[in-house]
Amino acid sequence: MTAMPHFPTPLIDAATLHGLKAAGTPLVLLDATFDLTDPAAGERAYAQGHLPGALYVHLDRDLSAPKTGRNGRHPLPDRETFAATAGRLGITPVTPVVVYDRQGGMFAARVWWMLRWLGHPLVAVLDGAANAWAEASLPLESATVVPRGAPPYPAREPLVAMVDAGTLQQQLGKVRLVDARAPERFRGDIEPLDPVAGHIPGALNRPFILNLGSNGRFKPAERLREEFALLLAGRPPAEAVHQCGSGATACHNLLAMEAAGLTGAALYPGSWSEWCADPARPVAKG
Repeated sequence: MTAMPHFPTPLIDAATLHGLKAAGTPLVLLDATFDLTDPAAGERAYAQGHLPGALYVHLDRDLSAPKTGRNGRHPLPDRETFAATAGRLGITPVTPVVVYDRQGGMFAARVWWMLRWLGHPLVAVLDGAANAWAEASLPLESATVVPRGAPPYPAREPLVAMVDAGTLQQQLGKVRLVDARAPERFRGDIEPLDPVAGHIPGALNRPFILNLGSNGRFKPAERLREEFALLLAGRPPAEAVHQCGSGATACHNLLAMEAAGLTGAALYPGSWSEWCADPARPVAKG
């Protein structure tokens, strides 16, 4: 009988993943590739070639609720809806899940966080994304994979924390708010995706790309721990709240903190796109 992996860290390298697959480990592999400016690009990339056995998950259709104009660009679905999605993908409480994308983990991290939000502990992100698999000269396939459906994921306590806009507004100045967007968007110099430029007052900028080294893989845990310790300035991780443009790349910072052993930080899922949709909420620039 094949032993189940327990994922000692939230990151898995290509060689380990290949070894699990070669051993016949019954895991679910998810391709979360996406492009914010071209929502069909991820599916096209999947059709051209993906890791063997991978199922495709779409940020808009599978990982987000319908937009109202006030709840952000990628609002979280309710837990019951996402539990049904997880079941449709064949994920049960004992199913190991590995997620990857082609953007350094920026969308895979969202899936990682959401599965932990359901209470699922057996999930990891492919370190180095699809590039790491290619660099190891491992095979791809182009056939669409049909999931082995399961019942909706059963209700469990979340393994992650989150805050809503109202709570965050009351806590401004009391929490360490971290914005994962690029510096020019954070400052408000440009805003290609949302109607208002700027950032939430008091936020600090930690672009998610800083979590990666020049090889496209996450920096060593010790280095990440040092960098986030400076950002937290002596505060415990549980006093940190992460946000970005629409709640995706903020999860990359959360994943990096988890990989560094810094647990307990929260996500503001609506992020800037929800925050700036209400003109009564304060905005900062610079």
